Amino acid sequence: MSETWAVLFGGPSPEHEISILTGLQAERVLTQAGDTVLPIYWAPAGGWYLVPTGTEAKDYLEGVPAGSKSIEVRVGDKPGLFVKKRFGEDELEPSAVLVTLHGGIGEGGGAAALFTLLGMPATGSSLFAGAVGMDKLAFGGLLGTAGIPSLPRELLSQTREPSFAGPYIVKPRFGGSSIGIEIVEDVASARAVGKASTHLRAGAVLEPYRPELVDLNIAFRTHPTLEVTQLEKPLRGGSNESGLYSYAEKYLAGGAGDGGFTNAPRELPANVAPAIAERAAELAAQVAEVTGLTGIARVDLLLDETSGELFVNEVNSIPGAMSLYLWAPQVPAAEVLRGALVEARDKRWVLPSGGFGSGAALRAAGGIAGKLVGLDGPRG
Repeated sequence: MSETWAVLFGGPSPEHEISILTGLQAERVLTQAGDTVLPIYWAPAGGWYLVPTGTEAKDYLEGVPAGSKSIEVRVGDKPGLFVKKRFGEDELEPSAVLVTLHGGIGEGGGAAALFTLLGMPATGSSLFAGAVGMDKLAFGGLLGTAGIPSLPRELLSQTREPSFAGPYIVKPRFGGSSIGIEIVEDVASARAVGKASTHLRAGAVLEPYRPELVDLNIAFRTHPTLEVTQLEKPLRGGSNESGLYSYAEKYLAGGAGDGGFTNAPRELPANVAPAIAERAAELAAQVAEVTGLTGIARVDLLLDETSGELFVNEVNSIPGAMSLYLWAPQVPAAEVLRGALVEARDKRWVLPSGGFGSGAALRAAGGIAGKLVGLDGPRG
């Protein structure tokens, strides 16, 4: 039976363009599978638009594509998404929304909060899970509490010295996994970079720089049951002397029209010992459990090939291309996306409502004037 879904892409984020590519890819997958898709573009300036079906990446080079219709995002007594017509308006009522926003407030829990207020089922986990995934310091602390192996990770402080020696990787505390990263020799350099970089000014974290570690990726989905993909090893370009898996390699290495999603150099499955692959799957399942992430997510790992040590590095609650290339050997793309949408539709995560006190606290409060006594500051 055909469904009507919405796909939301774009958003205020440094990864805006990658989100467009992911959204258009998801639209094609669902449309080709026989579903009706409402493509919704969140422009950098803040406007939401119902764009024509079948747009291409080039249609967004100059802004909102021709033929788009403005959407009013309305919260309140009658929340929803509304498209204005010459006479009246149409309400968009998809069965669920596939959120393909990358980075920024979209992936960081903002979209989840908004769709909860709109009363509309949407993928992308709860606002709390999304926020933890986007906060590298909080995520690192969560891993430590859960006993999940990871590299030391501390806040870049202007006053407190790190507990481990350099050289360091400096990462934005809030943001994607490959934008704004710097390698420095000492903490003084880290602090200078932290002040100068637009990506680091909102907060930064330090990790030990270990150039011998290699990147591995694995994805999981939570519907119909928890399932993980094969382990992937991205292949770094020979010109990348830093040893970091860069934004360009991750998203631009696949050639024209690919966006780095499908044809970027990789080993899939990764050529590692079976025990490493099994351990990676275990760690992905642990990350899913401890974060409470739902839908489709990707876990980025680091491997010391000499010792066999495996570390969890990042989690992407809304991964590039929805990690469809990782699922391809075992699950069709449309099935992966539909699974996330059905989960959002049938197992909605809803914020608790108010009113649990039944008015007891309000009746006992008395006059507010009495609660202001003593709040006017110290007296001489």
